Amino acid sequence: MSKTKIWLLFFLALPAWAANSIFTTEGSWTDAARSREIPYKIYAPQNPTGRCPVIFFSHGLGGSREGYAYLGSFWASNGYVVIHVQHIGSDEAVWRGTGGPANVMKAMNESALNPKNALDRPRDISFAIGQLASLETNAALRGHIDTNRIGVAGHSFGAYTTMAVAGAGAVFRDPRVEAAIAMSTPTPNPVTDATMSGVKIPVLHMTGTQDTSPVGRPQKAEDRRTPFDHSHAADSYLVVFNGGKHMLFSGREGFGSQSSDEHNHRLIREGTLAFWNAYLRDDAQAKAWLQNGGYSKALGDAATFEEKIPGKN
Repeated sequence: MSKTKIWLLFFLALPAWAANSIFTTEGSWTDAARSREIPYKIYAPQNPTGRCPVIFFSHGLGGSREGYAYLGSFWASNGYVVIHVQHIGSDEAVWRGTGGPANVMKAMNESALNPKNALDRPRDISFAIGQLASLETNAALRGHIDTNRIGVAGHSFGAYTTMAVAGAGAVFRDPRVEAAIAMSTPTPNPVTDATMSGVKIPVLHMTGTQDTSPVGRPQKAEDRRTPFDHSHAADSYLVVFNGGKHMLFSGREGFGSQSSDEHNHRLIREGTLAFWNAYLRDDAQAKAWLQNGGYSKALGDAATFEEKIPGKN
């Protein structure tokens, strides 16, 4: 079979993964050591066969466990248990009831610059990973959680959280995490090879050419690619959506959403699922689709695609 025909099979097959029905459930864990509540929402497939890889999702500043449903529900429909963690102190309570836009912005900035939140967030994720066994009490999840295949994803402040547990800076690295997806990673300080040397797992980075943010320290869109640029130890990918703004990845209408978001969300779902399948399910077909031009072709003019594969590039 020619290489062209093989590539076409990859391109046509992967976006057609069959979706399964899902269910959701909510709860809260208590980290007694920090006297801290960690609310969560789970998206999971109905009646899965065998154990499912687990994905933890970290919301952006001012978000909650209810956000990013377009991702959680899609990943769950394709066989993953997805746990959206809510980070107290940098969640929606920061801005609710503060009054007009000026007060909202003030509250958001204070939360973004509060060092306690930067410490609590990765610790929340690591604590939540340690609670997976407790989910066996849920009859619908019992016997269906694979604690050996764990991924973490997040947007904005959640991308910082994701990269922290992935090993950036080495302080909060969690060795139980096998793959990560970081959307709109904030880079307030210079990112160097040393900063990223602790990231030894595959990472899919996503951003946009207009991915700036008015909250916290100034952030240039072009700086959001620097974690990818300085990653060398494991497979890394970078998708940059043309014209994509910061809230593209949130899935929230009315928060800087654009007419192109629906199409881009489909591309985000397809690419992220291929990434999870490649690195949490060891799916050779999914990995080939990522690395042999399938995803790049699917993105078309909507985004640029880059990869860094040790031993290949």
